[in-house]
Amino acid sequence: MGKVAFVFPGQGAQAVGMGFDAYNENEAAKNVYDRFNKILDRNLTKVIFEGPDEDLKITTNTQPAILATSIALLEALKSKIQISADYLAGHSLGEYAALYQAGVLSLDDTIRAIGKRSELMGQIKGGAMAAVLGLSQDKVETAVEEASKTAYVDVANYNTPEQIVITGSEEGIKKASELLSEAGAKRVIPLAVSGAFHSQMMKDAGLSFAEFASELEINDAKIPVITNVDAAETTSADEFKAKMPEQIYSSVYWTQTVQSLEEKGVDTILEIGPGKVLAGLVKKIAPSIKVVNIFDLKSLDAFVESFQEV
Repeated sequence: MGKVAFVFPGQGAQAVGMGFDAYNENEAAKNVYDRFNKILDRNLTKVIFEGPDEDLKITTNTQPAILATSIALLEALKSKIQISADYLAGHSLGEYAALYQAGVLSLDDTIRAIGKRSELMGQIKGGAMAAVLGLSQDKVETAVEEASKTAYVDVANYNTPEQIVITGSEEGIKKASELLSEAGAKRVIPLAVSGAFHSQMMKDAGLSFAEFASELEINDAKIPVITNVDAAETTSADEFKAKMPEQIYSSVYWTQTVQSLEEKGVDTILEIGPGKVLAGLVKKIAPSIKVVNIFDLKSLDAFVESFQEV
């Protein structure tokens, strides 16, 4: 392998039962899940392993559940082989797994941070989101700019060059959807979400989180993190302190993040965490990069075996 990046998934990657095998069979993974239960002072693992799905989809459960699973699999991997990343990144809440692995936050502070982030984001109701398929970034931004003259709408996620998620008021999303369809979008799909994530409607949550984050011990990164808000290589504690609250109400520049990793010479990406969402996105952004999924113990062991043979 040349340069390697670890990436961690965000909301939408969850599934009831995720990580159950790692919890039962790997001590390092079990310790992570147990720590989440202790710090959050609730039985998060019961929701993760038993559901029901409706409970797992609640933001205050989803965010810590995905993060717990990602970090548990990361620690399980590290318990079996010595492997390090040249760069780290995560999609939205996944960035907190990157911050943990980079040494920016301790495990306990990572758990506290995601607990607070999910609580604040879950409190903001109203608004809508939609996925736009098959339209260039320029055309999406033009339609969004035009629609925002009617009502608030913005870009939430630049997921791939032809998959962009918009966010904002219900009226703004409706107007933008009409304009995007007229502009030639293959599909504009409304998303089942509790609020307008990564929009200015989350600004109050971001400001409250900034207050909370000021009490955390935030360190310089030992491994560079490509941050969501600007797709920039970041190592400074002060920059993380500013970007963590901003990330709640800013666009997620995922396409640009993967392009940055490719430009930096990354040829292998390990997606560590539930699902295979990011692998699909990476293949559409930078098909030359090899992507390995570590989403359960079987896939982890298969990677460990292939790694040891190299």
